[in-house]
Amino acid sequence: MENIENALNALSLKGTAVKKDEPMSLHTTFKTGGAASFFIEPSSAEETAETVKLLKGLNLPYVIIGNGSNLLVSDKGYNGFVIKLGKSFSEISVSGDTITAEAGASLSGVAAAALREGLEGFEFAAGIPGSVGGGVCMNAGAYGGELKDVITKVTALDDGEIITLENKDCNFGYRTSRIMQEGMIVLKAEFKLTFGDRALISEKMNDLAKRRSDKQPLNYPSAGSTFKRPEGYFAGKLIEDTGLRGFSIGGAQVSEKHCGFIINKGGAASSDIYSLICEVQRRVFDKFGVELQREVRLIGDFD
Repeated sequence: MENIENALNALSLKGTAVKKDEPMSLHTTFKTGGAASFFIEPSSAEETAETVKLLKGLNLPYVIIGNGSNLLVSDKGYNGFVIKLGKSFSEISVSGDTITAEAGASLSGVAAAALREGLEGFEFAAGIPGSVGGGVCMNAGAYGGELKDVITKVTALDDGEIITLENKDCNFGYRTSRIMQEGMIVLKAEFKLTFGDRALISEKMNDLAKRRSDKQPLNYPSAGSTFKRPEGYFAGKLIEDTGLRGFSIGGAQVSEKHCGFIINKGGAASSDIYSLICEVQRRVFDKFGVELQREVRLIGDFD
């Protein structure tokens, strides 16, 4: 308790605003989750670094989030500090064929900037419902493209210090990176694209948007694809072939439109979603011997 009071006093002296008991359902695309004990939205990379150093020094728990598109927060909330890189980290700038975007910027926003400037290579990410920070951390991808294909450098927070990583230093893999594995925090990323025909870029984005709309349950809260793609399989096909299309627990449902998505059909609790994830994993393994791994990140206590 003393450490928490020390942290709150120090943050107040630095001018950092701290909200108490902030509902995390307001900050996740699943629209579920209990309250975070403390919630901070830093206004700069320096303020983020100072906040992390302070909390680490006082041995207090914290997590970093972006727009919450890949998170499932416990109904019990999070007993610690949630640091959100949001609107103050949403700047996108373009110089020639290079786009620099802060961690809180949306991937769709970066794609829109690329289209305006006639830059191609980012079309695949236009419909990914995530922020640059989370996307870079997990090497987000869709329709045959991944962020690692266009990233040149990443500015990150490593143990409270601001560092720059070249693409080769990030050890990008399928839905993973050194940044994720070592618990670094993305602050901004630089993407190198190529000049192209604006009309063709727009046409490709529209085509991918239509394919996404036709196949994915975009009208319900979700975290996008719930599971990673198992080697040699497709998660959605395995789930469908297990007979789980439309299967529900509480307000959570395996989407009837795309079995790779678990959706909040209405009034779901995080416990419903988590129970459904576990049940899908169990049944798919029992039928096919394939272990489905979550793409969704858990925050808080799910025991």
